[in-house]
Amino acid sequence: MRIIAGKYKGRNLYSIEGSGTRPTTSSFREYIFSVYQNFEGKKVLDLFAGTGALGIEALSRGAAFAHFVEMSNSALKPLFANIEYVKCSDECKVHKRNVLSYLKKCDEKFDVIILDPPYNKGLVEKVIELILENNLLLPNGAIIIEHYKRETIPEKYNNIITYSKCKKIAGLTIIEPDATEQENENL
Repeated sequence: MRIIAGKYKGRNLYSIEGSGTRPTTSSFREYIFSVYQNFEGKKVLDLFAGTGALGIEALSRGAAFAHFVEMSNSALKPLFANIEYVKCSDECKVHKRNVLSYLKKCDEKFDVIILDPPYNKGLVEKVIELILENNLLLPNGAIIIEHYKRETIPEKYNNIITYSKCKKIAGLTIIEPDATEQENENL
């Protein structure tokens, strides 16, 4: 697993030992970052961060700061090792918390929120609801969701989804509330 592009390009990242996690493959990470490219100067929140590969990739591509939320001890060890290895500790903060409790208490806003929850746990809808209810997106912000291809995003969000496509196992959905509101105003 390595950083694909940007200032940390080519650096190998530590991965998680064992089979209790499902890291995002390099090819799917490349797909995510080819679809959504607007990271320059952005404040990023990486939920269910695991090794931090998605948030570190965002930093590599110009994000100003990244917050990582992860509660698994087996994931935190490589997450901290990766931050140290790429020397980005001044550009990020790690929160050892349950994602749902973090979102309920979070008082910050973000330009980009990336989530890659465990598959088939019903977490996607809960997390989207908390993000939107707690107004955690800055204007023109985006929620980037990696999800199991059979786990659909609820229809009530169809009017704010700007991208949705499934690959072999995973799906990628991007929600941009302001982008779709602006499109509707221009009609």
